[in-house]
Amino acid sequence: MSQELRVTFTREQIAAYAEASGDHNPIHLDDAVARSVGLPGIIAHGMLQMGLAARVAAEAAGGADRLRRLSCRFASMVRPGDTVTFRAENRDGHIEITAMNQEGEPVLTKASVDVS
Repeated sequence: MSQELRVTFTREQIAAYAEASGDHNPIHLDDAVARSVGLPGIIAHGMLQMGLAARVAAEAAGGADRLRRLSCRFASMVRPGDTVTFRAENRDGHIEITAMNQEGEPVLTKASVDVS
């Protein structure tokens, strides 16, 4: 069973995640600070991306209670306006996840989930 979720990231969504998670690192909230450390502007939290990947994985697994281990590598920055497509493919108790931006570039790699 496979699942897919397409998300266009917004500044408001990133700020809401910062508030909910308590991660107020200014690289996620302030363009000037982000640029001062060499970024092109604010970027989405990696854990926000991982949470969305987990949501898709839970759907593919048949419920969040079936997830046992999730791992991934953050491969590319996600900025406001980027659209990321998260896909999860259930392969007999092991779920493979892909997350690609609108340019077809992976934003998460080596993403997988073990299920019970």
